[in-house]
Parts: sequence; C-alpha cells; structure tokens
Amino acid sequence: MIITGGKYKGRKILAPDEKITRPTLSKVRMGVFNTLYSIMGDFEGKTFLDLFGGSGVMGLEALSRGFGKVLVFEKNPKAALIIKKNYQNLGIDVNLKIGDSIKLLEKTSMVFDVIYIDPPYESGFYEKIFPLLKSGTMAVAEHSVPIITKYSPLKEKNYGGKLVTYYQL
Repeated sequence: MIITGGKYKGRKILAPDEKITRPTLSKVRMGVFNTLYSIMGDFEGKTFLDLFGGSGVMGLEALSRGFGKVLVFEKNPKAALIIKKNYQNLGIDVNLKIGDSIKLLEKTSMVFDVIYIDPPYESGFYEKIFPLLKSGTMAVAEHSVPIITKYSPLKEKNYGGKLVTYYQL
C-alpha cells in the first residue's frame, strides 16, 4: 500500500494479512480526504481518530495531509504491530490504543474533529458507535450496506460497492 497524498505521498506501508483486516483502497482514501477538505477546509490543528486501525493507513494519510493529532484504535495485536512498524518506518510517534474500539471510545474524553469508522462489515458496530459520538464530530463511515442512524448524511459516495457516508453530528 502507498500513501496517496500530503508530505508522505508515495511512501509504502505494510498491510496486515487480509484475514485480519480489509485495507481501504487508495481511490477510497483519496476520495475521503478530498471530500473532507471540501467540507472542512484546512486540516491544520484538527484531530482524527481511526477507530478500526488495521494497517494504520487512514491515520497516516491524515497526518500526511496536515491533521495535528491522530489517534488509532486497533483490537488485533498482530495488526497493532503492523501499525507500529508503519509509523516507525516514517519516523512518526504513533498514538495507538490496543483493545476493543467500543470500550476505548467509551473511555476517551477527547473530542475529535473527524472519526473514521471502518469496522468489519455487517458486524453491528455502527449501531453501538453512533450513540457514543460527540456533537461537532464529522463521522466518516465506510460500509457495504446502508447504516441506520438518527443522523442525516451530508454526503454519500460509492466506490464500486464500498460506500462512504459523511455525517456532521
């Protein structure tokens, strides 16, 4: 996998075994950050949470594009090791929490400008996550089937069967 934009554009990163995670495609990553920029403008000083880290690529893309602080949650210890290696290979200190994303989200007092939500598809996590999100957050959800929430989507984009929906809470 390659970082698609910003100061680390073109840098290669490792990906965990596909049995563990489902990497976000480069065209989806580019689309997400282009859309976020069109909605939010400059990312400088803003905060980003990658709720289901996988390889850590979404957090790295956020840092590469200028987000001031990035936090990554990942449950799988093998994936967490890959995330650590990816950050180390770029000379970046990783802000990584290992454990159940729902429990970690419940415990954190931090408010994020953007939360990227990409759990295992059809896992039921969306229904558990959205009630925990704080007002003012931009939630970006990658999914394959419609998500039922009390929030109206700002935008929804389809990338060949992968849907990305943007919610301003």
